Amino acid sequence: MCVCQTMEVGKYGKNATRSGDRGVLLEPFIHQVGGHSSMMRYDDHTVCKPLITREQRFYESLPPEMKEFTPEYKGVVSVCFEGDSDGYINLVAYPYVENEALEQDDMPERDQPRRKHSRRSLHRSSSGTEHKEEKPGLASDSTESMQETKSPRMDLHIHSDVPFQMLDGNSGLSSEKISYNPWSLRCHKQQLSRMRSESKDRKLYKFLLLENVVHHFKLPCVLDLKMGTRQHGDDASEEKAARQMKKCEQSTSATLGVRVCGMQVYQLDTGHYLCRNKYYGRGLSIEGFRNALYQYLHNGIELRKDLFEPVLAKLRSLKAVLERQASYRFYSSSLLIIYDGKDSRAGMFVERRPETRPKRVDSSVPEGLQDGSSTEPGSSAQPKVDVRMIDFAHSTFKGFRDDPTVHDGPDMGYVFGLESLINIMEQMREENQ
Repeated sequence: MCVCQTMEVGKYGKNATRSGDRGVLLEPFIHQVGGHSSMMRYDDHTVCKPLITREQRFYESLPPEMKEFTPEYKGVVSVCFEGDSDGYINLVAYPYVENEALEQDDMPERDQPRRKHSRRSLHRSSSGTEHKEEKPGLASDSTESMQETKSPRMDLHIHSDVPFQMLDGNSGLSSEKISYNPWSLRCHKQQLSRMRSESKDRKLYKFLLLENVVHHFKLPCVLDLKMGTRQHGDDASEEKAARQMKKCEQSTSATLGVRVCGMQVYQLDTGHYLCRNKYYGRGLSIEGFRNALYQYLHNGIELRKDLFEPVLAKLRSLKAVLERQASYRFYSSSLLIIYDGKDSRAGMFVERRPETRPKRVDSSVPEGLQDGSSTEPGSSAQPKVDVRMIDFAHSTFKGFRDDPTVHDGPDMGYVFGLESLINIMEQMREENQ
């Protein structure tokens, strides 16, 4: 049994707030495009993830000038399993109480899903029959655990009106259009399976609360990039370091200092998100990386040339900030680039609804009178974009937690990745003027 007070279904939901013993029902974060830990939605402006102490301490000690480029750290919550009246289990968050939650200092290694096990279990869920059975709840990776209780429920109160479609055959899930990014479903399923196997007596877990960096965007287009030429932390075992070095050598991490870890981009011509995952990114050549970046900036009808300058400005600013951070290393961290798929270049196309074909704008009709157009006449505002660093479980700097290894100068592997990204985008801008 969970040490939390069990509650009846319906007393908490998508708008639940913490008060007394009342918990917040956590739901999968539908716009997660990369990573291996499941990001959960806490509320409209906040997400949470399993706490790793090193990452928590890093957020707490961030230099002020880096905070513009990282999610806001909002604290810690306690999370446990709770059953509902139908026999399904959910994850529910409560205010954190010191010494009550399960300590997770050593979670990074355990948090890495074992590839064979993961693929085998996900294969079972890819058939049409299994997929239909999963709609009310996510099937567990462990058949034995099903004897105790039904699988965790996939709550569908929070979902996207725009469907997602994964292009990669190795996504491990059905290729049909669904209401969540397929990678978020995969991570959520694996996370719950790990937590259940590690916590038979339903202990509490600590989760980190972070800003939901896409909440400003109506149709968030997200590119997740693994940055740097090295991915393993100073504390990695020889075996893990060797695995990570091999991944870098066989991908654009070695040649460019950056590789694609996932993306979703809204397509105006079809009305759905086009999705890619990290396995796609690992196999890309330098030219393949360029094509992936081009695809991310293309809405299915045209290349979003208006994004070049605002994204480049953010990347240059971040590069300048990181070049001033002596001794910092951001091993295995990622960079998110975000823009709104709802924005389109004025005078070209009207955004379509998912069920209809895109309408071409009649240039003879004033913009304010065109059906579906909300662009004010004469408006030339730049599109809203964001660039954020995430995932600091293996980051370090001089004096941080008495780390024995001290590095000199800025993280040049990360800076190299930013330089490559900037150069490729500048070349793309010149080629498409």
